Amino acid sequence: MTSKIIYAFSKRAFLNPASTHLTSYIQAYVQTGREGPDKWGDNTVLIADCKRVVELEFLIGTKRHRRISLAKIDLLIKILTQFRAALAEEIRAIEKPRMNADKRRSA
Repeated sequence: MTSKIIYAFSKRAFLNPASTHLTSYIQAYVQTGREGPDKWGDNTVLIADCKRVVELEFLIGTKRHRRISLAKIDLLIKILTQFRAALAEEIRAIEKPRMNADKRRSA
């Protein structure tokens, strides 16, 4: 008999609106065991953008792997947060002249 895999965390979300028909998504899961944590379980983040898929594994089998995995996710979050701030600033810079032009037209 095959035992069912249990997840402590499992989430999938599409990154684009359904109307775009684009298949970008993020999926993340942390495997656990029936009797408690599973240090050899599958802990993965998948990021897909149309035809490309990146799969990141987070090993927790040894103390060193656990430390490295937490450092990896912390660094990813830090860089993505910085990227988001830079992207938002670039968008503001692009839209600012347009907003000023719209104001001049309506005056």
